[in-house]
Amino acid sequence: MTTRPKIAIIGGGPGGLMLARLLLLRGLQPTVFERDRHAGDRPQGGSLDLHAETGQQAIARAGLEAEFRAVARPEDQGDRLYDQNGTLLFDRDGAGDNRPEVDRTALRQILLGSLAPMTLRWASKVDAVTPIEAGGFDVVVDGISERFDIVIGADGAWSRVRALLSDARPLYEGVTLVEFGFAAERHPDVDGLVGSGKMFAVGDNRVLIAQRNGHRHIRGYAGLRLPEAEARDWMSLGDDRIRAMLRDRFAGWAPSLVHLIDSGELIAVRPLYALPIDHSWQSRVGLTLLGDAAHLMSPFGGEGVNLALADAVDLADALTSGDGWGAVAAYEAAMMRRARPAAEGAAEGLAGAVSAEGVAAVLDHYRQRVEA
Repeated sequence: MTTRPKIAIIGGGPGGLMLARLLLLRGLQPTVFERDRHAGDRPQGGSLDLHAETGQQAIARAGLEAEFRAVARPEDQGDRLYDQNGTLLFDRDGAGDNRPEVDRTALRQILLGSLAPMTLRWASKVDAVTPIEAGGFDVVVDGISERFDIVIGADGAWSRVRALLSDARPLYEGVTLVEFGFAAERHPDVDGLVGSGKMFAVGDNRVLIAQRNGHRHIRGYAGLRLPEAEARDWMSLGDDRIRAMLRDRFAGWAPSLVHLIDSGELIAVRPLYALPIDHSWQSRVGLTLLGDAAHLMSPFGGEGVNLALADAVDLADALTSGDGWGAVAAYEAAMMRRARPAAEGAAEGLAGAVSAEGVAAVLDHYRQRVEA
């Protein structure tokens, strides 16, 4: 590894942007390739809770604590749980917790604003990463190649970079989420249902979720078990057809809950995928991964972005340690040790929330958290 290697980061999500910020602070000049045309090109998803030992620590290391506090929402850490009849079984306001919520879009804007000019290249969908016999890699965008000493895959679930390190591909987890959006002022009934954070309504292999976001917005999800082929078919259906199918699947649920399906703005159909829990690879000089590219898991553990930010901190340390590629190999091993229990928890969380057992297992989980 050269003293000042030329570094490409593929993917401008939270993990890739955090890594770029940390490397810039240490005098390196990484280049981030991002397929979006601009920051507002597509929705970034719902709210995140940043954990003290991972996400918040990364924010502190990046010198962005003031910017984070300005947009974080510590008041939105509560939990509510309903059964399918609309009975409220659990209600906790989350006061005193240390996992403040932040919108994905707001977090991305903080990180984008922290980068030096020309660090990030918009509208740069990477077509290929090609190893060079003499060392390094060509990154190809729109048929134009540029050589780098180090390439880091921060390019998410369907990472192109991962294919150079591992044969693993994400596997469908059997559950699909249909995502909705609500403006709280236009939906006071949904606003009242959610409480001070997020709510789950759980029944036999089905779940309805709603979560507070910033700017008086609420994000909702209808989750159910579907075969993968059927889930992909749903992705091509029109809004009216999707709503009709969801009404059929949630027949018999309380009208106050089915109202989430009827009244929300339909955003997307999202089949859930995960990499194998024991995913790893043989370290290869000049090439590594972070975040979902390395350890994709379901969102039911709340760990994905937190792990990506922690990965960025550890990888920045390794790349600037002066200890050569062995430091990066050690980072990879430590990253996978950290990710494994989180991936196990995410798989268990998904299996419990969308289960034939219904609400009982989820209620036990909430009660155990309070007692811990």
